[in-house]
Amino acid sequence: MQPDGTWWVNNAGAVAGDDGVLVIDACATAARTRRFLDAVDTATGGAPVRLAVNTHQHGDHTYGNSLLPSTTVIVGHSRMREGLQADPIIDGCPPLWNPVPDWGPVARRLPDISAGSALTLHAAGRRIELLHPRRPAHTTGDLIAWLPEERVLFSGDLVFAGFTPLVFMGSVDGAPAAVDWLESLQPDVVVPGHGPVLTGTGITRVLDEHRRYYRLILDTAGSVLPR
Repeated sequence: MQPDGTWWVNNAGAVAGDDGVLVIDACATAARTRRFLDAVDTATGGAPVRLAVNTHQHGDHTYGNSLLPSTTVIVGHSRMREGLQADPIIDGCPPLWNPVPDWGPVARRLPDISAGSALTLHAAGRRIELLHPRRPAHTTGDLIAWLPEERVLFSGDLVFAGFTPLVFMGSVDGAPAAVDWLESLQPDVVVPGHGPVLTGTGITRVLDEHRRYYRLILDTAGSVLPR
């Protein structure tokens, strides 16, 4: 978890077992990704990172892909792969962000495997279901990593805990539908794309905050746009 969770400061995770490690997302910069991978290495006693999953195309979750071992197999949604391939920000960040983040020595590294609506991984002694919400939400190529036995959900940026959700590359109609879909899984733990890990009533509270926000946007747009 990377405080304060604002621009370019995301969460990333790992699932470890006897046969190695699966990581969920990288970080925006080389320095942050190295710190994340060093922490994983310390926590797992140096277990190899065999697999990685990108939850969506945005650079705070993908630019550090190039810091993963060359033997790590990366999985992402097919539209996420297309989006990262075309992403111009890694080559030249627009002045919207000032100062421009110091990416360090990162390079565009695309997923090796493209997923569609669902893909099940058997890694680290666990079943990890990679699922797409079946419609645009945060982006067009979102994936969650769901551990059904442990009831742990890595939501990517379908959930922002304590921050304003972003949907400018997705859908304001699709995003609340995705929130309902996530809730239907009944997770015990949610690792959001940004902000603190959620458990218990905290999950319900944050998902309800998302619904209210999306409803505000839709109602406001409906009141000012011609029908």
